Amino acid sequence: MKEKLKIGFSALVGVALAGLLALYPLDYYIMKPGGAYEIGQFVAVADGDIDDEGTMNLMTIAMMQASPLTYALSYVLPNRELLKTEEVRYEDEDDEAYNIRQMKLMTDSQFNAKYVAFGLAGKDVDVTSNGIFVLNVLRESAADGILQPGDEIIQIAGRTIETTEDVQAVLRNREQGEQIVLSISRGSKVLEETVTLKHLPGEERVGVGITYAGNQTIDTTPEVTMKADDIGGPSAGLMFTLEIYNQLVEEDITKGYHVAGTGEMLMDGTVGRIGGVDYKVIAADRDNMDIFFVPDDVITDEMREFDATVQSNYEEALRTAKHIDTDMKIIPVKTVQDALHYLDSLPPKE
Repeated sequence: MKEKLKIGFSALVGVALAGLLALYPLDYYIMKPGGAYEIGQFVAVADGDIDDEGTMNLMTIAMMQASPLTYALSYVLPNRELLKTEEVRYEDEDDEAYNIRQMKLMTDSQFNAKYVAFGLAGKDVDVTSNGIFVLNVLRESAADGILQPGDEIIQIAGRTIETTEDVQAVLRNREQGEQIVLSISRGSKVLEETVTLKHLPGEERVGVGITYAGNQTIDTTPEVTMKADDIGGPSAGLMFTLEIYNQLVEEDITKGYHVAGTGEMLMDGTVGRIGGVDYKVIAADRDNMDIFFVPDDVITDEMREFDATVQSNYEEALRTAKHIDTDMKIIPVKTVQDALHYLDSLPPKE
């Protein structure tokens, strides 16, 4: 009987230890290749042209918090990269704030994609400013315990807020201890909260103590429906733009090719630098893409001073493509027009 109890106890300890190794969160994240996803399943232009032979595809990377087990496996399994938490999340940013920031980056990329694509197609859009969006609340700041990530600030001290510059203007020359009223939208509620201004953590400036971004909406005719709530970050912006434009025009700009790519879409049509491009190249090759668009960004002296080994997205993508010996074409683009010009120059795929 005692021997059976010992065996049972040992088994219980073993299960508990295995669970600890598999589930205990470490101060690291693991990044690895994700996959290619046809954008047509996320984007629909009302009465748009969808009878195309080829496809536009966005690329993802997989990111998860490391446990002792997955940390150890990352040194054995291929195409894994360990990142310290501070390389992924901002200071004072918890999981909720991180996820909210990633979703905000995604919604902003969708906004820019619509704005740029409709401009390329010669169609008008209607843009509305809706205050600012709270990304994070700094610990021990004036807003700590009052505001939350995801809040939308509509007014500050009675002044309607439309741009991020409005925030700086209304807070300029305010003093420590001064109270101001904020009108905020939280979910379906509109609230008024009073904050007592304090010095920002580690600074001489007085402020509310939040990180924030502009908050705009865009109305288009025809209407564009986008469903990509499970994908965070701004890096799908270029491909969203190309897909919307492809549905707005009659011709099939894919020419029958499976087109993938990555890059932030800025409102002026510039394609911005992103992270994890090497893993996206690996995933695109694995999913049999023909073409991969990548930002042709410029490495500044300041970036080299911070990291002497830094490469442009295009250099990194080209190096990875050579390493995996892919037949996929790696095409550098500085603007969305560069991508369109390249596609226009292609013969139809046989």
